[in-house]
Amino acid sequence: MGIMRTAAAAFLAAGILAAGATASAQTTVKVGYALAPNSHYGAGAKAFEDELARLTGGRFKVEQFPSSALGGEREMVESVQLGTLDMVITSTGPVANFVPEVGITDIPFLFRDTTHARTVLDGPIGQEILSKFPARNLVALAWGEQGFRHLTNNARAVAAPGDMRGLKLRTMENQVHMTAFRTLGANPTPMAWPEVVTGLRQGTIDGQENPISVITSARLHEVQKHITLTRHVFSPALLILSPTVFNRLNDADKAAFRQAAAVGSKAMRDFVDDVERRGVAELKAAGMAVVEGIDTAQFQQALAPAYAEYARRFGQAAIDRIRDVK
Repeated sequence: MGIMRTAAAAFLAAGILAAGATASAQTTVKVGYALAPNSHYGAGAKAFEDELARLTGGRFKVEQFPSSALGGEREMVESVQLGTLDMVITSTGPVANFVPEVGITDIPFLFRDTTHARTVLDGPIGQEILSKFPARNLVALAWGEQGFRHLTNNARAVAAPGDMRGLKLRTMENQVHMTAFRTLGANPTPMAWPEVVTGLRQGTIDGQENPISVITSARLHEVQKHITLTRHVFSPALLILSPTVFNRLNDADKAAFRQAAAVGSKAMRDFVDDVERRGVAELKAAGMAVVEGIDTAQFQQALAPAYAEYARRFGQAAIDRIRDVK
């Protein structure tokens, strides 16, 4: 009887130790992003968090750092590359500085519509671009989304390419974007996102360009008078993991991270779809003057020198391959 009690006690102790080991085995994944929690980035982060916990039985806990708490997007991508941050949800804008192949997605008027863009990114072309990340010490888990970018400013209504001349516009540190705005006669001014609202309020810059999802979540109607629905660039996002984290995962957990990122991507797309249905009306109601129905062909014609530069940089065949996707 004593032996049985001893065995039972040992078994119970082993169970308690095992339970304690399981609890202590929970790993925290720190995820940074530039926008507020109520943005499409926040929606993607929350969906990623929930799905990862579900797939791994709660062994991974996601800790979110929204609103540029850990720096601007370029800084966060650098931190992920160095392994001092586990993961970032970011626009593609600064990523081309690390993975140049991403820059092709930033060419103005490259994508016909949202369906075209998603088809490209989810298909062979998009996956080929993601495959370039490990060589730069980054792991791209999935494409996210921001939507088509539009122009806002405090100087004047912009309805034609000539109206761009002289506007001091905040851009991301992205040579593809900067080349386009410079070609249109604007003065592109790279600026980290945390500084933008202050710059607009103080008049350091006249305007900026972003998707409706960013313009609404950042409440830019409070610091901008005019918006032009240019749809000049489709803006993907990326869910990027540090190899320091990824390389420690077993195959099942790697698959779980990728699946959770796919769910996060879908949440971002759903958020963007919803915002683009109602966002313009909200901005009008908030007092912004809205220019709609621009002549896209005029802007494309004005961008001819930029397109020649993009062809030299990325190859005309690569650009045409994207344009030709049905």
